[in-house]
Amino acid sequence: MTTTTVPTDRERRAAQAYLRLLSAVRAAFAEAGPGPVVVPPSVLAEADRALREAGLTGAEEVFLRRVGRHAASRT
Repeated sequence: MTTTTVPTDRERRAAQAYLRLLSAVRAAFAEAGPGPVVVPPSVLAEADRALREAGLTGAEEVFLRRVGRHAASRT
């Protein structure tokens, strides 16, 4: 029997912030010229804050599993 963990609001916000960060990074690489890739600091700060508030800082494996489930539920 498989159990499903329902994410908390904070975990959901962290996953959403991570997905926005991932999107911003992809866009930055797509637009990159010969110089460095620049991701808006506000996007990085939002993801960092959301991870911290969800208590997931340093728990990347747990967080990425949750992001995967969140992303799958959006399709």
